[in-house]
Amino acid sequence: MGAAAAEVEAGGRAVRVSSPDRVIYEKTDRTPDITKLEVVQYYVAVEDGLMRALRERPTTLERWPKGVREDMVMATRADGHGDAFYQKRVPKGAPPYLETVRIHFPSGRRADEICPTEIAVAAWAAHMGTITFHPWPVRRADVDHPDEIRIDLDPQPGTDFHDAQRVAKVAKELLEEIGIRGFAKTSGNRGVHIFARIEPRWTFTDVRHAALAFGRELERRDDAVTTAWWKEERGAAIFVDFNQNARDRTIASAYSLRPKPGAPVSTPLTWDELFDVEDPRELNLTTVPTLLERRPDPWSEIDDVHHSLQTLLDWYDRDEENGLGEMPYPPDYPKMPGEPRRVQPSRKKADETD
Repeated sequence: MGAAAAEVEAGGRAVRVSSPDRVIYEKTDRTPDITKLEVVQYYVAVEDGLMRALRERPTTLERWPKGVREDMVMATRADGHGDAFYQKRVPKGAPPYLETVRIHFPSGRRADEICPTEIAVAAWAAHMGTITFHPWPVRRADVDHPDEIRIDLDPQPGTDFHDAQRVAKVAKELLEEIGIRGFAKTSGNRGVHIFARIEPRWTFTDVRHAALAFGRELERRDDAVTTAWWKEERGAAIFVDFNQNARDRTIASAYSLRPKPGAPVSTPLTWDELFDVEDPRELNLTTVPTLLERRPDPWSEIDDVHHSLQTLLDWYDRDEENGLGEMPYPPDYPKMPGEPRRVQPSRKKADETD
């Protein structure tokens, strides 16, 4: 029989881990079986970088309590019977040291969400089956004004990680032109994420508009980039997912595991390291702690400067004057001001023909 429980020291606290021998990730040609205890130990090992990403932020937990298997599915709003689920409210049985923050969803509903302030919270969440941490781009002191813009380079069918790498190089140059220092990481799958801290004086709508304007400028410079919201219009391109900057939309944090075979990690890298990666699956639970031992966290200076969005917002205004205005929001959002009809282009054409 496996051990009934284990304890992990996390920031001076003893965190109990039940069923420590449970296999969360089955072995692959790159990695051995990875247990629940090893997942908890991993998060403690990457404490500095993980807490830089989570501290004082409302954080949604992506929980896979039975482990990660290819035949498992994520519960959705339409079907709540999946093997994994997103936890937006504080789970029952949370330890007394866990702190919270109240947030408001686009629907107008509100919730008290986990607000990590120490590594023991992340360790406890991992004990509860959390694989991925999804922090909001805001701090607890002001949950309505993001302090981060997030550029999500998402490969579409017919493209891959190497296409995202190439586009990331163009994105880096564009950010530098407007005086913004971006910090890159792998998505933990096929994509690339670029984050930059911003002055917390703009709304979610403003930050989303800034990301859309950035994506459109990137699109002008690289014909393999698209900002088309509807999948049928994207083609074989890298999609700049501007809606990841909308309220209640989140991206996997730096150093988060992803629910894919081999326990891949959304890994912060220097720009040179990013451009040298051959296979992002090599950045996983077994290799990332060693990488951090060899050199400092590439995101250690991310909080040093908070940038202005004014140039990007000026670009958005310019585009709007030229007929490129608002774009659709995700389908679960209420109708937003200035938003065009949420109708698939092919469906719209069929309706007009009828």
